Amino acid sequence: MGSVSYRGRVVTPSDLATIRTLLATPGISRRSLSLQLCEQWQWRQPNGAPCDAICRGLLLWLHRAGHIELPPPQWTTRKAWRPRTSAPPVLIDTTPITMSLRALGSLVFHQVRRTPDERLFNSLLAQYHYLGYQQPVGEHLKYLVVAGDRPVACFAWGSAPGALGLRDRFIGWSPAVRQRNLRLLAANTRFLILPWVQVPHLASHLLGRMAARLSADWQQLYQHPIVWLETFIDPARVRGTCYRAANWIVLGRTTGRGHRAPTRQPTRPIKEVLGYPLVRDFRTRLTEG
Repeated sequence: MGSVSYRGRVVTPSDLATIRTLLATPGISRRSLSLQLCEQWQWRQPNGAPCDAICRGLLLWLHRAGHIELPPPQWTTRKAWRPRTSAPPVLIDTTPITMSLRALGSLVFHQVRRTPDERLFNSLLAQYHYLGYQQPVGEHLKYLVVAGDRPVACFAWGSAPGALGLRDRFIGWSPAVRQRNLRLLAANTRFLILPWVQVPHLASHLLGRMAARLSADWQQLYQHPIVWLETFIDPARVRGTCYRAANWIVLGRTTGRGHRAPTRQPTRPIKEVLGYPLVRDFRTRLTEG
């Protein structure tokens, strides 16, 4: 076998020999193999954690191609894995909040991932966002915005899609540079103002507040900043007025084909793409490579 590439890492015949040597260790498990390999290759995420999930995928790919023989899995399930798409309902006060932004008072942003309030966040999206709730994978943060002791809004941020023509042309980066710097982008996957909250200008105000703090929070958890924000909106349902009011840039509309569409015909709803640079020199920082 010559050199091959998997998720940006080149695997050489020497690497394959290393894997086979580790596999010869009596009683080695797939997890142990992956962690030892990450340690030998210094294959780590920006936050220092081993790239265990990607390494497991590489090992399984090599196994299925017949290049190595993995030990039997220690745990199996008959159910196909899929992200959690619902959350148990949580009862909260739904008394209408109808007032001016000034009268609403102080607004506090709570990053609730891995906290006791994450359950409430998941439940609110499941019950009140038209797309529902889906458990993110990869790098992500969740925010609950509270006025006094009452939640008023939810933000979910996650990793940006790997290839997006409108965005990629706007930034002006090559596929190779995009692969290296994609981690500097974050996608606003959910934004919910709770339906009983009627406060003019609240949504654009929250978007501005969110943009001011997201990069620092991401840096704290994942050890790298965020340079560019993006989101998709469905123009058949909403106009995205709050994003425009918060100075997000309208990049255009998707083709509706997705990146793996077998034909040039639309197979999914056409979305409007909006972006927001967090620094003036975003193009320079994103095209460095």
